[in-house]
Amino acid sequence: MMTDPIADMLTRIRNAVRIERSHVDMPLSKVKRGLAEVLKREGYIWEWEEVEATPCHYLRLHLKYGPNGERVIRSIRRISKPGRRIYSGAAALKPVLGGLGVSIISTSRGVISDREARQRKLGGEVLCEIW
Repeated sequence: MMTDPIADMLTRIRNAVRIERSHVDMPLSKVKRGLAEVLKREGYIWEWEEVEATPCHYLRLHLKYGPNGERVIRSIRRISKPGRRIYSGAAALKPVLGGLGVSIISTSRGVISDREARQRKLGGEVLCEIW
């Protein structure tokens, strides 16, 4: 049993980027699907897809690199952890690295980026930061 599936997802992405893999697979869940959609909208991955397999379905992320092989994802870290949840209101959400990075927020309207949360005036649990 995994205690923190989101941290596992972020670690898989971090490890795959470090060895410059073209894609990474992980077990599928609704929150992970939402995270993948935010990463795609913000331009950190090319595409994501659901792979049907037995005994469970997988989420495959196609990682993005620059024209000379430079990493698009330089750092990715978990903020809210199972032992200490971090919540933030829309007014308290600050840009990551002066707007160069993104915080991913779990709200009542789904998983969205900090830019969208400020625009919609929604707060929630700060899942991770990426730049």
